[in-house]
Amino acid sequence: MADGTELAVLEKVPHHLPMRDDHGELRSEFVAAVSRAIEAADSAFLREIVGELHEADLGDLIEALDADERVSLVELTGADFDFSALNEVDDAVREEILEELEPETVAEGMRELESDDAVELLEGMDEEDQDEILDKLPQSERIAIERSLDYPENSAGRRMQTEFIAVPPDWNVGQAIDYMRDTADLPDRFYEIYAVDGDSRWQGAVSLDALLRSRRPVPLADLIDEDRRRVSVNDDQEEVARMFGKYNLVAAPVLDSDNRLVGVITIDDVVDVIEEEADEDLKALGGVTSDEELSDSFWTIAKGRFSWLIVNLATAFLASSVLGLFEGQLEQMVALAVLAPIVASQGGNAATQTMTVAVRALATRELNPNNATRLVIREGLVGLINGIAFAVITGIAAVAWFRIPALGVVIGLAMLVNLVAGALGGILIPMVLEKVKADPAVASGTFVTTVTDVVGFFAFLGIATLWFGLK
Repeated sequence: MADGTELAVLEKVPHHLPMRDDHGELRSEFVAAVSRAIEAADSAFLREIVGELHEADLGDLIEALDADERVSLVELTGADFDFSALNEVDDAVREEILEELEPETVAEGMRELESDDAVELLEGMDEEDQDEILDKLPQSERIAIERSLDYPENSAGRRMQTEFIAVPPDWNVGQAIDYMRDTADLPDRFYEIYAVDGDSRWQGAVSLDALLRSRRPVPLADLIDEDRRRVSVNDDQEEVARMFGKYNLVAAPVLDSDNRLVGVITIDDVVDVIEEEADEDLKALGGVTSDEELSDSFWTIAKGRFSWLIVNLATAFLASSVLGLFEGQLEQMVALAVLAPIVASQGGNAATQTMTVAVRALATRELNPNNATRLVIREGLVGLINGIAFAVITGIAAVAWFRIPALGVVIGLAMLVNLVAGALGGILIPMVLEKVKADPAVASGTFVTTVTDVVGFFAFLGIATLWFGLK
């Protein structure tokens, strides 16, 4: 237990010690004070701390604590702990906490969450653990969550929240406003209300600004937008996010196959999708699995990265085998062995530039069949221009280095060939992978690097063999 002086200091923390410094980072003093409060089992102090924090800030605090302190924080704060904060932490951290908590505790915390947050909390758990927690929920809440979990992963049905406002289309503005005032369990935030018939089938949407600007006797039918952008429960979350960006949406109704309104997706859900997809694509370009987290153990990370390193090793042997074809020529002219990696490396860098742009354009649908030919030609011309420029630069450098004028011509020609090949490979390979339903972000890097290595070595050593008459 902490002594009186220490507890007195702790009591002042919420009011006198800011959580973050001037750079937005967590203050170590703040985290240390919370750790001491957990050790002292000072529930009152911790409840005051947790009650003041936004879910994202609480998530950062949880990750900053030691593993054995995280569960204690949840238990000591009880009903004041916002379980939505667990959706703000790494998957590994969340799983560790949920495994240690009693199912009753998790179920009670989930009851305060919107349905989409509850689904996100559960979807990473084993089915057995999910069932154990769901059994502790009231039937109506359990059925709603189970229905969302039955939709495909990364679909709109998984992302939607099932709390929304639906009213009959024959109401007027006054009836709709009175309904919202008198109903206790409205969503925390909403941007529009929806008109549905007696079978919950979609009739249209009414935005809040149109509703509040209209007089009470005005029929809702005069305000209903029947063409409101909407999504299907089975739509991929990336497509939903793209639609939000294209049409500047803040919310979209979600319909099932029978055109019944079953949920709504809001902009905060879409922001999460965008962040997740960007994180996944960035990791994939580096050959890292999408589920790797900073909190993972070194052993877990090593296993996750091993498979792509094996693939890279195989392609490296393939590129090196080209050098073996010119073993005799390399023995006759050592300069070839020195300069060959330069050609391959420069081509690889040019290809990576093109590949990065191509993968991103494919992900955002900016690269499509309508402009594919034009963009391939454009990248080929970019490779040609840079190839000519670097052919001159490397040619001059090679002559200055080895005092062999012909060597400058050889490496210049090879550099030109490889930069054009790299530019074309950088855009064509992702397009082909996309065509065969493979993820361009995952596989492009390995194939593109192999192409530029093979073409670079073969072009340089092949041209050198023909130019110098080597055998």
